[in-house]
Amino acid sequence: MSNLMHIQNNERLSRANIPHLDFDTFRKELLNLAANDGQVVQFFAYEDQGSYKLLAVMRQNYKLFVTGCDAPDNFASLTAESEKFHMFEREIGEQYGLKAEGHPWYKMVRYHENYTGKKDVFDNNYDQDIPGNYPYFTVEGESVHEVAVGPVHAGIIEPGHFRFQCCGERVFHLEIQLGYQHRGVEKLLQTVPYKRWPIIAETIAGDTTIGHSLCQSQAVEALADLKVDEGASIVRTIALELERIANHIGDLGALSLDVAFNPPAAYFGRIRGEYLNLSQILGGNRFGRGLVRPGGVTHVMGAEQKQLLREKLAELTPEVEHVNDLIFTAASVLGRFEGTGTVSHENAEKIGLVGYSGRASGLSYDARATFPTECYGKLPANSNEKTDGDVCSRGTVRREEIMHSTTLINTLLDKEEEASSYIPETIELAPDSFVVSINEAWRGEVSHCLLTDDKGEILRYKVKDPSFHNWTGLALSLRDTGISDFPLCNKSFNLSYCGFDI
Repeated sequence: MSNLMHIQNNERLSRANIPHLDFDTFRKELLNLAANDGQVVQFFAYEDQGSYKLLAVMRQNYKLFVTGCDAPDNFASLTAESEKFHMFEREIGEQYGLKAEGHPWYKMVRYHENYTGKKDVFDNNYDQDIPGNYPYFTVEGESVHEVAVGPVHAGIIEPGHFRFQCCGERVFHLEIQLGYQHRGVEKLLQTVPYKRWPIIAETIAGDTTIGHSLCQSQAVEALADLKVDEGASIVRTIALELERIANHIGDLGALSLDVAFNPPAAYFGRIRGEYLNLSQILGGNRFGRGLVRPGGVTHVMGAEQKQLLREKLAELTPEVEHVNDLIFTAASVLGRFEGTGTVSHENAEKIGLVGYSGRASGLSYDARATFPTECYGKLPANSNEKTDGDVCSRGTVRREEIMHSTTLINTLLDKEEEASSYIPETIELAPDSFVVSINEAWRGEVSHCLLTDDKGEILRYKVKDPSFHNWTGLALSLRDTGISDFPLCNKSFNLSYCGFDI
């Protein structure tokens, strides 16, 4: 590990201290780490003083590592030897026009103009700015046919195109193309005034308001040397767990609806609303907006709020347990859940699945335990009993997480610390610095990485939502299964379009 720097989550570093390697050594070190249970947290390009650089943050067990190099215009693909770099290299090509030679699937991942104005860096020589002009994988054979779904869908969701290669009802391959509403969040965060940052972070993925705003706040706190009191950490942790519960409950209800078991869907639809109301009691907004800010929180949790939360959790918990029992004891439901949409442990590890999707396939990684922030270092970790990688496992992990999160919230409500509502009006970021922030949002690992220049201005702001890892997992879950299983598999992952299209 001599060429990799061991770092801590939310640790501010001088950029000058980050190992800067030649590309061949950089590539060798990353591939060696990936081959020894390492996973990619961040891997991206940026421009500094007229030249392009690469920077990588890797995790291995309970450690984080960072290293960088100058970026060649054409470089030997890491994906050619490890699938873990697959999406990251495609994004580097899309954003900076750098060519990963030998990448087996070198296509753009979103529709937008290249940051550098370079064109034709992808293997298929097509205009990446034109939606639909995309070279889909094809399967040859007389009995093979294609089924195209989207990008406009029957439901009220964001656009995404799903191209199935089938033989009859059996799916050989699913290719997912997103990016139809690319918003340019990363570039936007480098150009707008600081006071707009939290508002943008909260809307990176609307159902992950707390997850993204917490990462941004922690990164800014590290760069600006801001301290957060214990009471504010308690509020932040409770808010993140309420966000987790509400989303898991909504999805379990939707999974029931997808197998025509309507009563749990109705019950959980109502109960989800109750948890959103608890977020409003905690922070003034049902979706957590306006609560988490660099330096602390905007709302103090007093005795009245604590009592309301305690009483409502005591009322809701047995209701949640009862509805989950309805779902997971119904033979008709289990007949559709079990063995459907399986992602093996081996494949999950190869593509770096995160969150409940990874844990359902036997990957134990949970950033709350591995890289704890806020109050998580003093709270018990969760464990999962069913890890077969199928729809049933993904549903069961969600069920377990709901109960675990409830325990965490009740534990935190028993603490006496009160939060201050101090939020600084202005901040000054440390110049020539680096920080990476990681949190376990409800879908999995969210990460924000910030680099500053010699004036303390943002040089590069990199955002990664867990959906960036997990859309590939959804594609794998459909292999050798029936096309009619797609809605069920899709909802068991329930990935974010907008969290991907940043």
